[in-house]
Parts: sequence; structure tokens; C-alpha cells
Amino acid sequence: MQYRRLSGTELDVSVICFGGMTAGSYGTFGHQDDEASMQAVRAALEEGINFFDTAEGYGDGHSEDVLGRALQGRREQVVIGTKVSQRHLDRDQMARACNRSLRLLRTDYLDIYHVHWPNHDVPFADVVERLERLREAGKVRYWGVSNFGRQDLTDLLACGRPAVNQVPYSLLWRIIEHEVRPLCIENGVSIICYSPLAQGLLTGKFGRPDEVPPERARARYMAEAAERSFKVIGLLREVSDELGQPMADVALAWALAQPGIASVLTGVRSDEQVRQNARAADLTLPAAALERLTQGSEALRQELGTDPDMWNAGERSRYR
Repeated sequence: MQYRRLSGTELDVSVICFGGMTAGSYGTFGHQDDEASMQAVRAALEEGINFFDTAEGYGDGHSEDVLGRALQGRREQVVIGTKVSQRHLDRDQMARACNRSLRLLRTDYLDIYHVHWPNHDVPFADVVERLERLREAGKVRYWGVSNFGRQDLTDLLACGRPAVNQVPYSLLWRIIEHEVRPLCIENGVSIICYSPLAQGLLTGKFGRPDEVPPERARARYMAEAAERSFKVIGLLREVSDELGQPMADVALAWALAQPGIASVLTGVRSDEQVRQNARAADLTLPAAALERLTQGSEALRQELGTDPDMWNAGERSRYR
């Protein structure tokens, strides 16, 4: 396992981050057995993964509870990040939300406390002040954000500097390269990318656009550019076959080789998936393969525009 230091912190995190969304039986992947989730956490620890991500919104705290149970006795060995929901950014709600997360995670401090989504009804200066109070109280070591676009991140940086920005990024969704990634790099904000396997499309499990389940076809790279996306998937398959490596490993290794990326957040449903994802941490792609994948996905990047919201565009976009 490889480790990277998050910018401006003392946290050395594994380049593969354990995504806890499915542990809350939350999102598009359906019910998840708690014991299977806990076995996956144990497998992650065995593979050297020390970075665990969750949110109060994943199953209304159920993901936090499962991770808290699974990580008991290992707290000093791991880096835990969770997220406060946008509805809890006002007044004393953030403090209550943080205390609940601490209780469910069975810890007295969080390594990273993220703002899950911006709330434009709450001034960023007030949000930063509340986060700093939690940090001064010893409940939070560092704070970060998730899903902050160029304008929101610019406005936030006028009030304080987050340690990380967690945003979607993959071969099929390179939109942060236009505006968000340059701003993060310029200001020393580490990027944690989620959906690096594009909800499983980059594992090769789907051969054609009509095989993709409706809940996964909502992503804009499918809704707006399915044929071009599958051309990129086909290229990934070719490169992976030539290298003798699984498609998922190559897709993750490509993301980890990109500027500004500190860690890739992978959702898992089993210990076997954890072990498969962990392999990518030690895979270094040849320069020619990296260039082929980057150039081969450039037309898709251009077609999808500059809005980093992976599900909504135009007036419905949640990014600013």
C-alpha cells in the first residue's frame, strides 16, 4: 500500500480510501449486510488501508455505526473522515451533528470533518467559524469539503482553507480538470476523488450501454454521452489486456497518477472487492498507457462541459 500526506496536515493516508456509503445500505446499490461490511473493513486493515470515509447522511448514521463497530480497538491506526449534511450547517446544529457522529463512530475526535454539500443559505464565514470551534475543542483535527465547485471553493477560501475537497473523478468524468482541480492545486487543497470506477462501468462488467441499470445510467456520462463513454471503456479494456491487468486496477491507477489526487475513494460490498481495489495502489502504469487513456478520453471530457455535477446540469446543477 502507498500513502500520501494530505496538504497542510499531518495525515498520511492510503491512496485507496474505504468508502462507507454502502455500509449504510445507501445509494444505488441496495441493502448491505452489516457483517459483510465489517468483514470488508477488516480486510481493508489487513491490506494496509488506513483511510475510511463515511457521512451522517449514509443511512442516517448507520454507516458511521457500522464503521465505528468495525474499527474498535484500531482507532490510533486509522484516519476517519465523515461529513456533516448541508441541513446541519446552521447555528448549533453542526455541533449536535458532530457529537452524534462521534458517538456512532465510537471515537472522541474526527480526523477530517467535511461539509457534504454547500448550503447557500448559510454564509461560508459562519460555516468556517463553526468548524474552527470544533477543531479548537479537539473534536476535529482538520476540516474539509465535498462537492465544492469553482465559485463555492473560491468563496470558501476567502474564509479559510479546507484540507481536502472530495469530488467525482474518473476516466469517464474528468470535469474537475477544467476549473476545480487547478484551484485546489493552487491553494494546497488535496483532492479525494469518489466514483473513480464510474459506479462499476470501468470494471468492465457492462458490455453495452443498454446493459447498464437505470439507477447507474443517471450519471451524465451515460445520460448525455453513452456511446462515447463506451468507446472510452473499450479503450480501457484494450490497454488493460495489453498490460495483463484488470480494468479496475488500471482505471484506479490512472486516477492516482493525475495531478492533485491524494486518494481514490472506492465503495465496497465485500472483502474480496477490498483486496481487488488495494492492488491498484502498487500499480504504476507506463507513460505510454497513461497518455493513451488520457488522450482517448479527451473528447468525452470536452463533450461533457465544465459543470462538475455528475447527475444534474444547467439550472438543476448543485455545483456553483
